[in-house]
Amino acid sequence: MGHGLYRDEGVVLRTYKLGEADRIVVLFTQQHGKVRAVAKGVRKTKSRFGARLEPASRVVLALYEGRGELHTVTDAETIDSNRDLREGYGLYTHTVPMLEAVDQVAQDHHPDPPLYRMLVRALRTLAERRTPVVTTAFFWKLLAHGGVEPRLDACVRCDAPEPLAAFDVDAGGAVCVDCARVGGFAVSDPALDLLRRILGGGLNSALGEAVGTTTREVERLAVAALEHHIERRLRSTALL
Repeated sequence: MGHGLYRDEGVVLRTYKLGEADRIVVLFTQQHGKVRAVAKGVRKTKSRFGARLEPASRVVLALYEGRGELHTVTDAETIDSNRDLREGYGLYTHTVPMLEAVDQVAQDHHPDPPLYRMLVRALRTLAERRTPVVTTAFFWKLLAHGGVEPRLDACVRCDAPEPLAAFDVDAGGAVCVDCARVGGFAVSDPALDLLRRILGGGLNSALGEAVGTTTREVERLAVAALEHHIERRLRSTALL
């Protein structure tokens, strides 16, 4: 990429303070991948676009690429503020882990339009459906997008058919009773069923699942599998 001004659409992943009045905004953009940019003066009360650059906001941006790693936001217009996702605590606790997960897997200046569309859709779905299963499903879809979709039809270690008794994040899928002795998280049949629906085209029915033991089990597995994949802890999942 050369220097100069460019326009793109993006979702704000996180922001942090810089000096007295500025803020650094980490964006996942449609055409330029992950971008870090300085929004100058946005912490002053008269700032034109400070309020538009909040986490989970989807914006159209004008950015200036100078010589350094940090670009500069010269303008921002809101497409979708996603204010509901920030202001409802229950929703916010399920929004931030999705933003953090994308922050971890997206690469600087490396476009990934399918992942961008996936994030935009997940934020919209969370605002509409208001179920934590959206975040769980997003984690599993993110793993599949990264080429590590878990095996769920037979034991990932020995190919034995059902019954499957555990989920082994190292091996990348469900394991039978014998192989579960080697390691893995115990997993119930309803949790495996929910996981198959999430990954096998039954997402709509999965999102209608009543929140309870099964959804929490699949959520815990999703966090474990994703953290194993990115080789670090997700800070925000403590909120879950």
